[in-house]
Amino acid sequence: MTRPLLMLDVDGPLAPYVGRPHRRPEGYLTHRLPVRSWQERQRAAGIRRPGPLRVWLHPGHGPALRALPYELVWATTWKEEANQHLAPLLGLPELPYVDWPSMHHGDPDGLHWKTRQLVAWAAGRPFAWVDDEIEPQDTAWIAAHHPAPALTLTVDHRCGLRPADFAALTDWAKENAS
Repeated sequence: MTRPLLMLDVDGPLAPYVGRPHRRPEGYLTHRLPVRSWQERQRAAGIRRPGPLRVWLHPGHGPALRALPYELVWATTWKEEANQHLAPLLGLPELPYVDWPSMHHGDPDGLHWKTRQLVAWAAGRPFAWVDDEIEPQDTAWIAAHHPAPALTLTVDHRCGLRPADFAALTDWAKENAS
């Protein structure tokens, strides 16, 4: 039996963001990470000596993700840096990641810039995509262009993954096991 893929975004689903440190969601811990790609973007924006990136992570998410009946895949702008910085903090093994040919580009059909690449990366396998930026047109496009079942799960960027999200992922995987 082949397990479906779980395409995981980081910023929003795993690392909620709301702007103020005192608004950190309950159960999350603050980490300050020297993320190379973040620091390069900060330098490009004119910040001469960027500090580390503040990231909130929930220590229970790693075990909860490992318990899901999926093959986990990073689907994030963090790419390989998710393995370097986040996987150890969450207790996750090194995961494959989508190596985007380009990021944050416009799409002629108004899709999220990840949508087409995730369908290509899945190569016909069932998958669930967890992100905070999924729109109805992405879900519709995937349904029309992907030959296997797919779930798009939009997560509130202020709260991150919640127990109901893990339940929805578990239920969907059981219904769509091949």
